[in-house]
Amino acid sequence: MNLELQDFADRAVKYAEKSGAQYCDVRAEQQERKSVLVENNETEHVSTNNDEGLGIRIIKDDVWSFCSITNPKSFEQIKIAIDNSFKIRTKQSKNKKRLELYPSNPKKTKIDFPVIKKPELDVLIKTGLECNKIILEIPKIIKSVVHPWFTINSKYFVSSEGSEILQNFTDVVVDMIATSHGNGITQSVNITEGGRGGLEQILDKNKIQQSAKEIAQKSSQLTLAKPAKEDKTTVIMNPDFVSLLTHEILGHPSEADRVLGKEMAWAGGAWWKDMLGDRIGSEVLNVFDDPTIKESLGWYYFDDEGVETRKTTLVEKGILKNHMQNRETSQIFNSMPTGNMRATNYRFMPLIRMACTCIGNGDWNVDEMIKEVKQGYLISNMKIPSIDMKRYNWSISCQYAQKIENGEITDLLRDVIVMGTAPEFFKSIDACGDDFTVRPITNCGKGDPMQSMIMGNGGPSIRGTATVKSVN
Repeated sequence: MNLELQDFADRAVKYAEKSGAQYCDVRAEQQERKSVLVENNETEHVSTNNDEGLGIRIIKDDVWSFCSITNPKSFEQIKIAIDNSFKIRTKQSKNKKRLELYPSNPKKTKIDFPVIKKPELDVLIKTGLECNKIILEIPKIIKSVVHPWFTINSKYFVSSEGSEILQNFTDVVVDMIATSHGNGITQSVNITEGGRGGLEQILDKNKIQQSAKEIAQKSSQLTLAKPAKEDKTTVIMNPDFVSLLTHEILGHPSEADRVLGKEMAWAGGAWWKDMLGDRIGSEVLNVFDDPTIKESLGWYYFDDEGVETRKTTLVEKGILKNHMQNRETSQIFNSMPTGNMRATNYRFMPLIRMACTCIGNGDWNVDEMIKEVKQGYLISNMKIPSIDMKRYNWSISCQYAQKIENGEITDLLRDVIVMGTAPEFFKSIDACGDDFTVRPITNCGKGDPMQSMIMGNGGPSIRGTATVKSVN
């Protein structure tokens, strides 16, 4: 962390207090990002971006205000930004109720996340070209896109309550798409690999190379696949598909600001509003959010309010137990903050966001789950979600599916979407596998202005009832 930027953050808190703030916190952030785009054996571009600045939250007269400064050159800039935020706040401060935050437990600490293999740009380029070549070697592939990138991040949080928290972490990710054409049909299969750490997140055990080969093979095979007829039936969803399903119809409606209706204009609410303590799923359904899962893109020790993270049980044996809370909503729900308050970067106010939301592991062997199905489908890998405003009706497409007939996997199917309603589907789940997996999510949007966030989501294979059909 730039020591001058850190000093600006400390001084900003003191200046806000002297100016009459009830509360102030500042995030000083630095990020270096390097990325490569390789398409059909050509390096299309290599980019490097450096960014740093301050995000300042203030409460005065029970009203929040926020300002941010990119690459501040003097403390005078920061004073002017704080003064202007006070002026805007004053126009909104009449007839406000008392704004209460859950009591803080101030911390002073520095955390360096482990990096076993330091990311380097030349390794990214080499890896991108290698994976691109692997994809193009598969018959019928007409386009290969490989996008490796990494960020090196330093985030310093300081508050008027006494917290001084520095977290240094690195993320390494590769996005890949394999597109095939044959028999008049074009098919694409994509995957994202990576996590919090160094190059070991993509290179250990030839992880990324194996993924490149798998998506290319599946894309090629899909040119011979059949469409599925509409059918409400038994489905077994693999962990990659489950991670998106968990994200959309369990994670987002568990964010307390959505439950309170504060996100309705852009990202929706939650159908289980006022249902804490009620049954919303079968007894085998357990859901949690856990920022402490190491190497996940949702791994961190303190959120953007300085709250220390912990595992939060959201659903236990089908009963809705809790929501993800910040220091303000926890007062409303008479709960504890869960450490889920996060912003994309210093330019934005933090919001309640998933860290690593997952369906809990079960004890079923996946082969045994399949053997019990007389007629159904194996649904594999996430694609595109379509969810209503309250996360009640949902539709999620998968990258491919396979028929299950008399306990055996048979036909490969293309262009498949899976549909249901949240309460009916949750209550239909009768088996969870022992193959728990966390997947990287790199493009979750929320807020106004929109904030894109990275995180983890996951779970095991699960079995339930839903409607399956092909869109073509």
